[in-house]
Amino acid sequence: MIDSTSENTRFARQVIEAEATAVAAMTSAVDDTFGRAIELIVDCPASLLTCGIGKAGHVARKISATFSSTGTPSHYLNPAEAVHGDLGAVRSGDVVLIFSYSGESDEILRMLSILKKLDHPVIAITKSKASGLGKHSDLVIQMGPIEEACPLGLAPSATTTAMMALGDALALSVMKRRNFQSDDFAVFHPGGQLGRKLIKVAEAMTFKVGDNLPLARDTKRVGEVLAEVARIKRRCGAVVLTDSEGKMSGIFSDGDLRRLVTNDLDALKRPVSEVMTRNPKRVRGDQLASEAMSIMHQYRFDELPVVDERDQPIGVIDVQDLVMLRMLDVDDKV
Repeated sequence: MIDSTSENTRFARQVIEAEATAVAAMTSAVDDTFGRAIELIVDCPASLLTCGIGKAGHVARKISATFSSTGTPSHYLNPAEAVHGDLGAVRSGDVVLIFSYSGESDEILRMLSILKKLDHPVIAITKSKASGLGKHSDLVIQMGPIEEACPLGLAPSATTTAMMALGDALALSVMKRRNFQSDDFAVFHPGGQLGRKLIKVAEAMTFKVGDNLPLARDTKRVGEVLAEVARIKRRCGAVVLTDSEGKMSGIFSDGDLRRLVTNDLDALKRPVSEVMTRNPKRVRGDQLASEAMSIMHQYRFDELPVVDERDQPIGVIDVQDLVMLRMLDVDDKV
């Protein structure tokens, strides 16, 4: 009796091996033409349009999204819809990147004839320069012959995986060529977890100097400090204290106040410099909010002062700021 489970897993491994082999073979497609394609996209004055039909269309959509998220304006153009009016979305200066393994799809060739009349540069990722697509493209990234992983040799599998790898290589090479950095990445991913991890403290904090930050000189008495910051309608749970040079000298929290008045009836008359926490933990405004979260979690802080390069306070990042960024669950205890 045949063990169907063993047969299934054996074939599944063969599929993965076939696709891995196809991807590995794509290193030979990265040649001088590939390099010129990178430069053509980097120098594009408008947008990069990606095209493909069927499974290659799904690859084109994904690669377009990768380009857009890494600093290159990009849109997907459906070849079938393009010849029915959507070519009106193509603008002067656009570069077109077409995915088609056979290079002979009717929808692709009809669209291509119009694109060439409009004089748009076309980059093709296809099997061969000898295909209809290859013959009429400005740059051809040749994939060469690939055996599909499908047991019938028909369903696009190894070819689309190889296309995806070439598309990623092209997009990330352009990203590197543009010197696209983590700060830029955060701008394009403000709602995602990756983007949130790259947000700077100064962008995340809601308590800021000149707005709603409780700030006072360390020469005042506790009562004077409280009276001075009482005018702030919404404030964090701590007052930042500064010295004569405007540098942060300490912090006085609501918890400090509760402990103080519990043990000292004349606490409000005491100099705040005697009861504040000196040289507290702090972060710079240009540090990542994730770094602030790590410090707050380690030391069980609810607030963390934020300073500039001169150690002068510019704000406070609060635990609620991290909750708002969804970097910290509401039920988590810092």
